[in-house]
Amino acid sequence: MPMNRICEMTGAEFPLFAFSHCRDVVAAVSKAGGFGVLGATRFSPDQLEEELAWIDAHVDGAPYGVDVLVPEVVDPRVRELADNKSRAAVIDPSYQGFVNSVLGEYGIAPEADLPILRERMGITPENGLALMEVAFRHPIRLIANALGIAPPAMIKEGKQRGVPVAALVGAKEHAIRQAEAGVDIIVAQGTEAGGHCGEVSTLVLIPEVVRELARAGHDFPVLAAGGIMTGGQMAGMMAAGAQGAWTGSIWLATPEAETSDAFREKMVAARSRDTVRSRSRTGKPARQLGTPWHAAWDAPEGPGTLPMPLMGMVSEPAFARIEREAAAGNAGARELVSYFVGQGVGLVEQVRSSRQVVQDFREEFIDAVSGLMAAMDTQ
Repeated sequence: MPMNRICEMTGAEFPLFAFSHCRDVVAAVSKAGGFGVLGATRFSPDQLEEELAWIDAHVDGAPYGVDVLVPEVVDPRVRELADNKSRAAVIDPSYQGFVNSVLGEYGIAPEADLPILRERMGITPENGLALMEVAFRHPIRLIANALGIAPPAMIKEGKQRGVPVAALVGAKEHAIRQAEAGVDIIVAQGTEAGGHCGEVSTLVLIPEVVRELARAGHDFPVLAAGGIMTGGQMAGMMAAGAQGAWTGSIWLATPEAETSDAFREKMVAARSRDTVRSRSRTGKPARQLGTPWHAAWDAPEGPGTLPMPLMGMVSEPAFARIEREAAAGNAGARELVSYFVGQGVGLVEQVRSSRQVVQDFREEFIDAVSGLMAAMDTQ
């Protein structure tokens, strides 16, 4: 396809951006002509250095990027807590008791104490900035931020290094704020998306953001995100004003992904309405495959969720236990297996390689555009 602005800025051959926590997906997508973006939040700085060094050695010079989370707003209850030990100390023991009660109903043995996550793990401004510093030591062609305005340090470093800075938004007002802060690319993400998301649908959000940016005099390329699982959907969003697609859920059903066999099987079987937007994993609204875990935490009689990053300190060790038990054959644990995934999960029918997904997107995109052109020719 002809080079568009996003491709010119990032070096992508085809403007299909693939967000993944798995380095293998990132490398495979970029080598296939798309643009892999490594989600860095789950790593420590040392681990991220190792992951990016691996990508550098395996991507064959193809462009790739990194996504970090630097929260703009920190809950006042955790603002002064500097490390995971101090954060764990303020979590009431009743939360671990509730975890044990939920997991116990599905045959998972209780743990007496809350496991302490490794230092610097968690979605905090400090961790996000540390990961950003690591990312900029590598030949990335894009850095992205979510959960608020991209930090000044990221924008400054990006401009100095010639690396475009992208920002994820869920509302048109957020897009204007990001543009005024100096980002280069807006990723407009609808509520259909997996992970942290807003409340406006992708179909409404894309033209709304494109129009609002133009009215404000901002000439920014926009990537469409949220529920995009096919090349036809990508073409539709580009017809609405986007310059490409930012995708995530579709890559979870690839053999290269970090997801377990149990989760991939549940993805293939899931319907689009099987996802929930819940605070019960991170402390902020995030879409994921719904399970009894989410029902228990979101119920009126539940204990309520904790702010970020405390909720993740409670939930992530629990989900690690769930995955271990499910892999060992515990059928009850399998019912609790979940991950961040969007409503597009209903379009997943089989496990495909990352390279095949890119190829399918290309073909579907071309078919959709050709169909539109043919329809115009008949007028």
